[in-house]
Amino acid sequence: MDRAENGPRDEGLARLLEEDPADLYENAPCGYLSMVPDGRVVKVNGTFCAWTGRHPDDVRGRRLPDLLSAGGRVFYETHLAPLLRLQGAVREVALDVVRADGSVLPCLLNAVEVRDAEGQPVLVRATVFEATSRRRYERALLSAQRAAADSEARARTLQQVVSELAAASSAEQVADVVVRRARSAVEAGGAGLWLAEPVPGERVEGQPVPVTLAAADGLSAELLVELATAAPAGAELVRTGGVRAAPVGPELRQRWPGLAATMTEAGQEALVVVPVSAADDRHLGALVLVLGVTDDSELISLSEPGTRGALVPADAELLATLGRQAGQALERVRLYEETVRQAARSAFLLDAARLLAAPSEVGETVERLAELAVQQLADICVIDLVTERGLVAPVVAHADPARRHLVEQLRDEHLPRRDGSHPSVRAMVEHRTIWARGVDPPLMELLSTSPEHLEVTRALELADLICVPLMVEGRPLGVISLGADARRGRFTEADVETAEQLALQMSQGMDVAQRFELESRTSHTLQGSLLPPDPPEVPGLALAVRYLPGSRGADVGGDFYDVVPLPGGTDVALAVGDVVGHDVTAAATMGQLRSVHRALLVDRPRPGALVERLHDSWPLLGLPRMATALFATLRPSTGELRIASAGHLPPLLVTGGRAELLPVSPGRVLGAPPGPAPEWSGRLPAGASLVLFTDGLVESRTADLDAGLDRLRAVAEEVAAESEGPADPDVLCDRLLAVLTGPRRADDVALLVLTRLSGTAGDGTGAGDVAVPGPDPGPALPAVVPAPDPDLADALDGAGGDVTVSGDAMRWSPERAEPPAPAAGFTGLDVAAGLGMALGLDPASVRRLVSGALHRLSGVAGDVVGELRQLARDVRPGGDEDR
Repeated sequence: MDRAENGPRDEGLARLLEEDPADLYENAPCGYLSMVPDGRVVKVNGTFCAWTGRHPDDVRGRRLPDLLSAGGRVFYETHLAPLLRLQGAVREVALDVVRADGSVLPCLLNAVEVRDAEGQPVLVRATVFEATSRRRYERALLSAQRAAADSEARARTLQQVVSELAAASSAEQVADVVVRRARSAVEAGGAGLWLAEPVPGERVEGQPVPVTLAAADGLSAELLVELATAAPAGAELVRTGGVRAAPVGPELRQRWPGLAATMTEAGQEALVVVPVSAADDRHLGALVLVLGVTDDSELISLSEPGTRGALVPADAELLATLGRQAGQALERVRLYEETVRQAARSAFLLDAARLLAAPSEVGETVERLAELAVQQLADICVIDLVTERGLVAPVVAHADPARRHLVEQLRDEHLPRRDGSHPSVRAMVEHRTIWARGVDPPLMELLSTSPEHLEVTRALELADLICVPLMVEGRPLGVISLGADARRGRFTEADVETAEQLALQMSQGMDVAQRFELESRTSHTLQGSLLPPDPPEVPGLALAVRYLPGSRGADVGGDFYDVVPLPGGTDVALAVGDVVGHDVTAAATMGQLRSVHRALLVDRPRPGALVERLHDSWPLLGLPRMATALFATLRPSTGELRIASAGHLPPLLVTGGRAELLPVSPGRVLGAPPGPAPEWSGRLPAGASLVLFTDGLVESRTADLDAGLDRLRAVAEEVAAESEGPADPDVLCDRLLAVLTGPRRADDVALLVLTRLSGTAGDGTGAGDVAVPGPDPGPALPAVVPAPDPDLADALDGAGGDVTVSGDAMRWSPERAEPPAPAAGFTGLDVAAGLGMALGLDPASVRRLVSGALHRLSGVAGDVVGELRQLARDVRPGGDEDR
């Protein structure tokens, strides 16, 4: 049964297998072509004709290239035919066959060349396979590969951009990287980056955004001009959208006809605008690219016309990413630059504070501040100051030495004629900062007082101006004006804040300095008014005086001197003194003391009596300070000299080439408890010089007083040795001051030098005589008093002798004699004796010690207690265990 069923099937298969091979040729699953060597088709099967929609007769007799697309024809002639002749066969050659309706059929061609016995080509047999699906797959694959390559290229571009932006340290470097890489990534004809300028305050809606070109690449000068013209208004497009591509069309021609015409002339087809934004979506600027011709030297472009201005989405996304990366990099470098600028501003303000703290006059300090300002903050600096004398000439400075004459011309000729509309005047009047942003020609004309003034302002190229008032407690001290020229650019908000900080520092510093100068001038003027005028001319005497205030500005001391011819015309009263302290109170006390001294001279008292009267009247005078003084009377005709000291240093006698301190015993300083006033008397030889001085001449913080006195004697002897006759008082004064005082003195110096001229009537001494003691009609005092207990002397660290108190100084001098103890009625002795008894000391020894100390130390109780404590440790029987 099965065999019977399979019989008919086997017979049909055999019949199909035995059919004519021509049917197989005609209906094969591929096209067959037979061609002569020149490419003419001589035989074609039905399959090929069905695929192409052509009749066999329409195919036979035509050359194979005539059935191909334009590209296929070129490929056949240039590659396929030569390769077939060379190899005799080709495999899987992709060709596009053109159907009868003009559509293209992708095919794969296999061909062999049939040759005769001599090797000459006779026939070409070809099989054609339809490859539409395969071609679609290959194209999809190629497209995917191309997309992958483009994506890799974009990723590589983005990586390079990020790397280069990370290394950029300025906005200019960021702009250069973005422009170059963006142009290369999309093969643009040119690119440029415009950045928005910071505008102080809130932006007005609809107002054009000011922009500046940061970098450009591949853009012609004409195109840059047109882009710069359109940039302010075009920046608004960036604020309202993402990447925008604007082809050169009616819309672009209508809005910016000049730009459209220039782009068309340059062969550019589209304009691409990419926003540059920060992380918080703040728009910082725009990246602008033109698409079209990429090089002026390009002769042939493989791109079809009208397609070079197209921007694919992937490129648009890449450009958007570049814009964001550029914005973040700009923010970073601007933050870095601002940090650097802030550090520079802080250093500038620190330098300014140091200048203000330096010990110098206000005018000198202001000049230094102006020079500092033009080095770090501005190009022009003008500082106007208001003093007690009114508005003074402004201090000016310029960063460029070649333009300094211009600001000096402003100062001398034009600024004095400023009116109320000038920003500096307004700043002072309104008590606020005036910032003239962008000094344009109309503002220049408004600020100028004359055509010459306007010409100078234009020559300075002033671009920005800040005027900040100098205020202290609502009181104007002046105004500082800072200007920037076109080279530096406009000021920023931070620059204005720095200027205001500088003005604040200057106001505070100048207020202190002006008060200091005022106090200094007041003090010195006060003391100068209190000092007597130049010494009068006294027959028989040559006089010279000097007064030098302390070199610490307001340290005005109470030093004084006086030369007063007494009534009767025979005697002259001399005086030098030093009130304790270095302030206005000391100077006031000195003035009162000198006035009282002159008032007491009406009765022509002896120096000792004068000191006693001053002691007695001191409580009535109510003078707040103690003082040392030396009073003397001299009769020029005879040289008779009387001297009394109230705790003052003795005078120096210069005669016969030698200099010696006169042995004048010091009494108590004025203001201490009253006591006897020892008086020295003698005769001043003709030709001798007498030097009366205050302690500022010989005292030093680094040397002992005796060392200063020794230097005084040495310098005086040098002057005497250099003089052929009597020493010139002026020469002696100048030499003593030059050698013994420096440029910076801690104390005032009062110096009085007189020389008794030779040949004075009634003089009985020769030029070589020395001063000798004369009769003293006053109460005599013992020259030397018994020395204190040896144990007590040892308790004073081996210091034996007298203590001289001169001004603020106190020194032991073994050459001084100790005067008697003060009156027993002085209650301080009882207090000191009581303290001594509490410490286990002998009351009698304590009284003797305190009596001498009170006289020598002017009643300074603190030192006495210190000596008592030392005495308790050294001389108390039994030591610490008996305490």
